[in-house]
Amino acid sequence: MAAVIERIDSLEQTVQDFVRSVGAEFRKLYDSQRQTETELRLFKDEMRVFKDEMSDFKDEMSDFKDEMSDFKDEMRDFKDEARRQQREMNKKWGELSNKLGTLVEDLVAPSLPRVIEERLNEPAYDLMVRLKRRLPDGRVKEFDALVVTPDCVCLNSTKATLRSTDVDGFVADIAEFRTFFPEHDALPLVGILASLSVEKNVLAYAEKQGFLVLAVGDELMEVKNQPGFEPKRF
Repeated sequence: MAAVIERIDSLEQTVQDFVRSVGAEFRKLYDSQRQTETELRLFKDEMRVFKDEMSDFKDEMSDFKDEMSDFKDEMRDFKDEARRQQREMNKKWGELSNKLGTLVEDLVAPSLPRVIEERLNEPAYDLMVRLKRRLPDGRVKEFDALVVTPDCVCLNSTKATLRSTDVDGFVADIAEFRTFFPEHDALPLVGILASLSVEKNVLAYAEKQGFLVLAVGDELMEVKNQPGFEPKRF
């Protein structure tokens, strides 16, 4: 009987130890679960904050894209306006250049008969300005001024600023003149270049080609060639 009681006491002790052990493990598991739930709640809160921040970021990016679109539109409008102003400026410069060229021609033309009479001892009886002639083959040529005397024809080219390239161009005009005005074939041709002012190297080059050169002087337009210079008869 005593052995039975001892075995029962041992069994009860084992059960108690097992219950205590299971309870301890259960508490550990419970505590671990609660900690996990707490961490999950914190993680969810962080994810919610992150989502809110991402949503704000998306809104900011959307606003940025709208601003960039507006900026591109403004830049496109600015470029269009700049091109329009550039075209307008080019047009005005062209008109001013044309007016300046016409103004210089208007200053030169009235002086041509006087210069020719003084320099060539030829009475000028016919002055024509801005002559344009079209050939049957379609070629068109315009000359600034033409003065006819009894013994020669004087062809004038006027430039606001005379350059060496203008002298070369006038050489070509002289060569083509009789093709466009064959009625003056019988008379020698004198070339006269005119400008507001002439640089010495351009004057020397024009003289080498045989041209009279005029520029503004005491009597509005005066001969700038060296004393004793005789213009070439073409």
